[in-house]
Amino acid sequence: MSKTDLPILEQRRIEANIIKPIFDEMVAELGEDRAREIVGAAIIKNSIAQGRAYAQSEGGDTSLESFHALLPQWKANGALEVEMLSETPTEVHYNVTRCRYAEMYREMGMGDIGHLLSCNRDGTFCTGYNPDITLERTQTIMGGASHCDFRYRAARE
Repeated sequence: MSKTDLPILEQRRIEANIIKPIFDEMVAELGEDRAREIVGAAIIKNSIAQGRAYAQSEGGDTSLESFHALLPQWKANGALEVEMLSETPTEVHYNVTRCRYAEMYREMGMGDIGHLLSCNRDGTFCTGYNPDITLERTQTIMGGASHCDFRYRAARE
């Protein structure tokens, strides 16, 4: 499957439907803390690998600008409502004011691990895509905040 075959929100729904029974079984066997650690580590590794795959599909010529150009894929089908604050060659700052990913995980009874399945991907995906891009975020809707504050920076132009 290429990166544009299915909206990312729908990809996450499919993944969550597969992960939920596995996570529930891990909790029963290993306890909730250990199950969260394992799922969290697996998702982070997968996110970095996906970032690398995106970079390779662009011939490895990546920048904050090309990274930011991917945002519409995450917003597809109204998945995110975004308030853009600033865009420069070295910084992209925006707030997510509505997150249908968070809404979906809550509806699926997975709100308590939704941050592991989606939010944790945001910073690690950019690491795989281009290690010079970093994300600073202090709050998320998934964590109960009114908005998610995304502050991407590129170490180099």
